[in-house]
Amino acid sequence: MNIRSSIYLIGFFSLVSCGENLPEVNNSINKIMPLGASRVEGNKPEFNGPLLADQFVSFRYDTWKNLEMNEWSFDLIGTEYDFSDYPDLNNANFDADHQGNSGFTAADIAGGIESWLQQTGPPDIVLFSSPGGNDALLGMPYDSVVININYIIDVLQISNPNITILIEQMAPARSDEMTSELTLFITNLHQEMQSIASNKSTLESQVIAVDMYTGFSDAMLADDVHYNELGAKFIADRYYDVLKDILKEG
Repeated sequence: MNIRSSIYLIGFFSLVSCGENLPEVNNSINKIMPLGASRVEGNKPEFNGPLLADQFVSFRYDTWKNLEMNEWSFDLIGTEYDFSDYPDLNNANFDADHQGNSGFTAADIAGGIESWLQQTGPPDIVLFSSPGGNDALLGMPYDSVVININYIIDVLQISNPNITILIEQMAPARSDEMTSELTLFITNLHQEMQSIASNKSTLESQVIAVDMYTGFSDAMLADDVHYNELGAKFIADRYYDVLKDILKEG
């Protein structure tokens, strides 16, 4: 554990001991936090309408549908809320809470994660979407990206020592955007996610790398990097393949 994580641990339990500024207790089982940037947030004000040029789809809705259709007890959590119009399913309204912040780098997420967890309470499961994706696009130093991703996981595990973190080996950008430099950066991150999953997993807390790139194609993108409805379903189904084996029965 690094110094920053130790400081967070002290601060987290200080809040618990004084009983101030704490979130309302959430007793739901399978509290799931979708965490990341624009691939989590999405940008589609009217789900039933045609996609406009600047609109794209998050995987969250299809993830919610997979969970609802299979009758799991769960709660999607985050400090952000999606006010888009989504169809109901079996008389249930889409759970629109999430922690996706467009444009955020790994450093931005590392800077916000402690505050977000204090507001939402600790999740049971985190869907860590495209970690380092914006960093790759911006040409950020690779080593600093890895440090920040490790820190985010440290904080999540401190908040809940029994947490399960699904960390993406991210889907690529559109093929004509995948320069040799970007391809190398993302390929290295794919390998890094496997190492992080192995090194950060404990007997109580699993960190699981999820392959989102094998089988992914340009036909699944609305623009250079964001999902269309086909891509969103692809990502959601990959998540569900793992979730169905780790969710708790309600």
